Amino acid sequence: MPTAWSPRVSRPVMHQRWSALTFIHWRYPAGVVQALLPEGLTVETFDGSAYVGLVPFLMEGVRPPGVPPLPWLSRFPETNVRTYVRDALGRSGLWFLSLDAERLPAVLGGRAGYRLPYYWSAMSVRVDGDRHLYRCRRRWPGPAGARGDAEVELGPPLSETERDERASFLTDRYRLFTLIAGRPAHAEVEHPPWRLHHARLVRVRQDLLQAAGLPAPDHDPLMHASPGVAVRIGMWHH
Repeated sequence: MPTAWSPRVSRPVMHQRWSALTFIHWRYPAGVVQALLPEGLTVETFDGSAYVGLVPFLMEGVRPPGVPPLPWLSRFPETNVRTYVRDALGRSGLWFLSLDAERLPAVLGGRAGYRLPYYWSAMSVRVDGDRHLYRCRRRWPGPAGARGDAEVELGPPLSETERDERASFLTDRYRLFTLIAGRPAHAEVEHPPWRLHHARLVRVRQDLLQAAGLPAPDHDPLMHASPGVAVRIGMWHH
């Protein structure tokens, strides 16, 4: 897979920053993930495997253009379960199996405005030196109580040689997919290159992947972390 480059989103519909972010990825057989995708999208693989990511982070500065961020509404934890797909035109991007967020207005807005599978959850993100601690308990809609807890220890930045093709495959994604009127639609996402760090998973207790329809992971994940990026999200297009 060639290195992806961020598009220029000239007319964003949303500004935000993704901070204190960790990528926790597990391999899956391609057919297992494909069974969860809608018609018109095909799972992407790397070295023959599909990948599903559990991605907890802190959402900050969330606002539409021309509106200042509101302190309570614009800053909250979020955890995504995501995989990587192509559409019928060969365009590569993200498909979200679930998105848990702490702010109910953000959940309702994401479901209604972006047609994304948002869930309202009790959540926290705590940064303690090189430790990131994430907590998530799903409230609504069900399954209530589904969790995504992780403790992560950050390491040094990846060197140029360590930022390899697989790291790019798992992190350099600049397009979101959803369904609108039963058809795949996409929105472009603009942000600077990730400043990726090594990361060690100290512990994880999660069943968000199982709640999305996947079998529980049975092997150690691949880990990356980042202090974050500023993001501009474009409007949906078919």
